[in-house]
Amino acid sequence: MPSGNRGETRPKPEELLEKLAKESRGKLTVFLGAAAGVGKTYTMLEAAHELRKEGVDVVIGWIETHGRQETAKMVAGLPRIPAKEIKYKEKTLAEMDIDAILERKPGLVLVDELAHANVPGSRHVRRFQDVEELLAAGIDVYTTVNIQHIESLNDIVAQIIGVIVRETIPDHILEQADNVQLIDIPPQELIKRLKEGKVYVPGQVEQALKKFFRPGNISALRELSLRFTASRVDKDLNEYMREHQIEVPGQLPDALWCV
Repeated sequence: MPSGNRGETRPKPEELLEKLAKESRGKLTVFLGAAAGVGKTYTMLEAAHELRKEGVDVVIGWIETHGRQETAKMVAGLPRIPAKEIKYKEKTLAEMDIDAILERKPGLVLVDELAHANVPGSRHVRRFQDVEELLAAGIDVYTTVNIQHIESLNDIVAQIIGVIVRETIPDHILEQADNVQLIDIPPQELIKRLKEGKVYVPGQVEQALKKFFRPGNISALRELSLRFTASRVDKDLNEYMREHQIEVPGQLPDALWCV
């Protein structure tokens, strides 16, 4: 006898497969900033320490401290996967050891500087491809990136800073991320940190202030970061409302984003 649940709609096979693939895939969290020195890596490490206290198996896959003492202190206490040595043009360089991470299979791996170009001879050309492999293996990833490295914003960024950024990441990486967290500080606070030697080592500060870290540049990149993140939040909200069949008359006021 028929069950009588004629109104029940069963998911299509391809929808089930897509759902299963998504569930088995690792979760990606991106710490996004307007520029170097806003605190992306520090915040990522801070979050990692909290998760480790909760029992999550966290390891460092790759971290760049750039000589920042505050960041270096946060590295202490977190297990670190040794880098892989690669010989290139009679030099021995270091890159993240993907195979060692896959073998270790932690719950969460920290991978700094998502837009990095790997040394020729590495398995992947770009670090974001390393991250994709780790995610496909079911490993959660925390990573960092600056707004100027997003591919679709390349032309706008070039107009702002006067330089074409070569190391970019495809937009789909951030679109597929489970969480994008904006790390934001006011331009004057960032410039203050730069002058105090908390961003670059001595000798690089004056040049940075005259070029990339001009107040107008920082303000424009910050605005770009805020708009990009707001657009992402808007997209996530629309998807949530569609999934839960929530109807809102008209358009949500912009004031809702001013929190």
